Amino acid sequence: MSRYAPLNVHSHYSLLNALPKIPDLVSRAKELGVSALALTDNGNLYGALEFYKECRKSAVKPLLGMHAYLALRSRADKEAGIDNRRDRLILVAKNKDGYQNLLRLATAAFLEGFYYKPRIDRELLAKHASGLIAIAPAFGSDIRRLIAGADEEALQERVSWYRETFPNDGFYFEISRHPEIEGHGAAMDALGDYARKLAVPLVASQEVYYLLPEEKKARETLLLVSSQGDQREAERDEADFSFLPPERVEELFGDMPDAIENTARIADACNLELELGKWVFPDYPAKDGISHDEELREMAYAGLARRKLAKTKELEARLAYELKVIKDKGYAPYFLVVADLLRYAHERGVLTTIRGSVAGSLVTYLAGITNVNPLEYRLPFERFLNPERPSAPDIDMDFADNRRDEMIEYVKQKYGADKVAQIGTFGTMMARGSVRDIARALGFEYSVGDRIARLIPFGSQGFPMSIVRAMELVPELAQLYKEDADAKAIIETAKKIEGCARHISVHAAGVVIAPKPLIEYTPLQLDPKGGKLITQYDMYSITDEYGGVGLLKFDFLGIKNLAILADAVSLAKKLEGVEIDIENAPLDDKKTFEMLARGETGGLFQLNGAGMTRYLKELRPTSIHDINAMVALYRPGPMENIPQYIARKHTPALVAYLDPRLRDILADSYGVITYQDDVLLIAVKLAGYSWPEADKLRKAMGKKIPAEMEAQREKLIAGLVKNGMTKERAERMWGLILPFAAYGFNKAHAASYGKVAYQTAYMKANFPAIYLSAVLTADSGDVEKIGETVAECKRMGIPVLPPSINESYSQFTVVKSPLAKGVPHSDAERVVDTPPPADLPAEAASAQAGDRSTPLSRGDTTPVLADSATPFDNGDKIRFGLMTIKNFGEGISHSIIEERKKNGPFRSVADFLERVTDRNLNKKSLEALIKSGALDELGERGAMLANAETLLGYNKESARRPTQQTSLFCLMSDASSLPTLKLAETPHATVEEKLAWEKELLGLYISGHPLDKFREVLEKREFTIAKIKEEFRDGMTVVVGGIIEEAKPVITKRNEVMAFLRIADFTSSIEVVVFPKVYEEFKKLLSPEQCIAVKGRFSTRNGTPSIIAEKAKELK
Repeated sequence: MSRYAPLNVHSHYSLLNALPKIPDLVSRAKELGVSALALTDNGNLYGALEFYKECRKSAVKPLLGMHAYLALRSRADKEAGIDNRRDRLILVAKNKDGYQNLLRLATAAFLEGFYYKPRIDRELLAKHASGLIAIAPAFGSDIRRLIAGADEEALQERVSWYRETFPNDGFYFEISRHPEIEGHGAAMDALGDYARKLAVPLVASQEVYYLLPEEKKARETLLLVSSQGDQREAERDEADFSFLPPERVEELFGDMPDAIENTARIADACNLELELGKWVFPDYPAKDGISHDEELREMAYAGLARRKLAKTKELEARLAYELKVIKDKGYAPYFLVVADLLRYAHERGVLTTIRGSVAGSLVTYLAGITNVNPLEYRLPFERFLNPERPSAPDIDMDFADNRRDEMIEYVKQKYGADKVAQIGTFGTMMARGSVRDIARALGFEYSVGDRIARLIPFGSQGFPMSIVRAMELVPELAQLYKEDADAKAIIETAKKIEGCARHISVHAAGVVIAPKPLIEYTPLQLDPKGGKLITQYDMYSITDEYGGVGLLKFDFLGIKNLAILADAVSLAKKLEGVEIDIENAPLDDKKTFEMLARGETGGLFQLNGAGMTRYLKELRPTSIHDINAMVALYRPGPMENIPQYIARKHTPALVAYLDPRLRDILADSYGVITYQDDVLLIAVKLAGYSWPEADKLRKAMGKKIPAEMEAQREKLIAGLVKNGMTKERAERMWGLILPFAAYGFNKAHAASYGKVAYQTAYMKANFPAIYLSAVLTADSGDVEKIGETVAECKRMGIPVLPPSINESYSQFTVVKSPLAKGVPHSDAERVVDTPPPADLPAEAASAQAGDRSTPLSRGDTTPVLADSATPFDNGDKIRFGLMTIKNFGEGISHSIIEERKKNGPFRSVADFLERVTDRNLNKKSLEALIKSGALDELGERGAMLANAETLLGYNKESARRPTQQTSLFCLMSDASSLPTLKLAETPHATVEEKLAWEKELLGLYISGHPLDKFREVLEKREFTIAKIKEEFRDGMTVVVGGIIEEAKPVITKRNEVMAFLRIADFTSSIEVVVFPKVYEEFKKLLSPEQCIAVKGRFSTRNGTPSIIAEKAKELK
């Protein structure tokens, strides 16, 4: 066997610079008889532990290292034109000390030295050199640069420094053989001469960026996908950087056997043993004198009184059982840490819930972790944690999204900022994206790549689709591959880059808490986009569950609807004087269920959308169990069971059980298999499975691998028959279970989310304007969602008005009717209850007292209600907030609100200009106020806009006055009485101008809509854009009518014009793709503000709903 050990090897974790996935890399080494292999990715340790585990599994000796970027000066120097260049140095860990130093160097490179690339310097190297071997690589090293520059003195100084820093044969020159690269041989000869002259040992190595020579083109294409590829690599057009067999390397270095032997010497010197897969809990400070187990027990029993639960035999037996399992597994510290986090949240009014199976635990309910009583909902503990489970269960915590960061900050303060970080995760080249990227990089038309990509289906949750699997599932794709040479070339290349990491980002939820500084467990860096501290190891390398370093992953998830609920509860107290305990809201509220039965679901958690709404109207829910079932059954659950559930609810005679024993499992769901737990309990109670066996069944169904599914089918049927069921009924039982092969919610998750869904419905049913204003505020900045909620407000008879300097606060504001009885006055933010001033002139008073704008899309002040809507007639309105106006900053908004709070409403334009003298009231912000309608009650938009310079001059003069002057009234109606402010007479703004201004500054048409004249035609259509996006599938023919909001023409590589449009109707908007042939035929219609009808095919390109246009015509 060859003694050669590859020491300069890159994986796909050298982001967009190399192809090999770790399993393929190790498999190739094993195939070639390589006994030791290094991983030296560019500037990071992303793949180190995955590589270590894979090598151990394959009996290949792992050498962990990296290609470090070495700053030309110091890591602190970041001067453009100088420090964007850097040298390279290969570092390999000999032992645990060296590995720890690699962690420190990889961390410091990102946190201290990042400038274009993560850089270290000689100071850091000297500090963290112990246990490391350093190799000056053949490409890009400071040694090669100094030799090329013939700087003998600098070269000798650098070599001496390296040898002192890495003594005992710890420093090498790498030499490589690339006869295909012009000039490389001469450079290597020079390097060899200096090595002999300076007595530096040489090591033979061929840099690896891909496994096989034929993958060269794929790697070059990968470099073209992103500019992250170094120009250095891009210039090596003729170079071969494949994984060469050892025999070929020995042949290349036949004249330098010592250089080959030195690779083995380095491999022999590296003996790193890592202890992986053991739990490492945070250092939770237990109470004095008691163990973690006893503290958790005390907490659970104390929770009985807090939850007002009686000590029944069933409860005490369940509690004792759970506590014993937790103690035997050693998980008490984990539960205590989570309980402390939730306690902190609740004490500070942060709304929370828990997702996943954890709500099946009575201990977590009593400890305040979960909000659902598992006994009441009949939730099995074993779905969460059973005695035979080998790894710690996930406890995924949901917080109001606007306070999630507050919770993470608490963890840092409690356990130490150096012990807490969010987990890094890798975005990869997915199947559809790989096809499109490759097609673009290879110079094909967009339509070519799009045609192939659209044939690739989306994967299920947790199981992304691959190109190979797509070709098995989609005959059209397989046929295209066989018959179309271009498609085959694209697909073959895409398969090679599919799955490659393209960037690192922050995990959506995962946080790790270590008992010691995290740098002892994982390298760290900043999230490239958000600047948060993250781990370089992903969750598969860092957690115990996947055999990583053993840190527990705590999921801190943010849910917008929890923030909405908290906001709505707060507003209800301020505005209505009602204190709502949302966690204990009555679960039998008649108004809530009546609202759901009417289909008024806009803005609700989990219950909105056209499909869900249709089912709710058919279901007419009457209990929380109905809501939980719909949460579980609707997408991505087994939707085919929904009609049966609805039918059995309304016709009890239809309820039947395939086996009498199913009654105990399915009684709450009318005998319909509804939850993942139902499947597991059937396997355990009727087929004799153990809980670990049932969990294997769950995982097999999720993966949907035919061979595994067939094995589970045979096992389940055999178990059912053995335990008393006939073969025929066992087969039928499998048929009932099969729909869960797609995806099904576990019952605990459905109960937790069902409760939050009910809470949002409860607030909307009882406090509609308040709740919907909270939804609007939460969606600020998302014009499409704002539009949908405004439409829901209109449907419910709640007017939504433009902003007003006299009524709006910073965000969406509830405006109370002066006629509302029993409502306390409040100047609290976002709550307005102000009658017109007594001394305001009649015309202005009338304007302020009445509706100063009409509801969305109407030309009168009468809201239009859908047939099923119930008018909300207490007079409440919602106004856009001042900070919802584009080009209007927080500072000037705050100044207006504070002045109004202090001295009352603004009585005229002059009064406003005299009192608000903030320097941020400039031309841009004043025009934004006028155009958006915020000054409508004080004047006419067109006149004020034409006189904006005069108004600004008056404002600046007012700011210079020593004292506040008396305000002048009726400015716009009687200018002769205002010698200091005379406005030129100008035409009033047209309706079209007002609508255009509102769209520009608020994102929506508020006082009307350009489509109003086509309303009757559009409302006759069966499908709105909102329904199309919700219910249509790829390839379905679609016809939509609407207004073109955006039109972006694009020149293709064939010099043809195509376009991307955004078309909106009254309900939503959608992207429309117009390819060159269709564009040429209909281009006269395809400009912004045109009202058109489009016929085409529905598509979900990259997961985004769109229409591929085939025809277009003008709306008439």
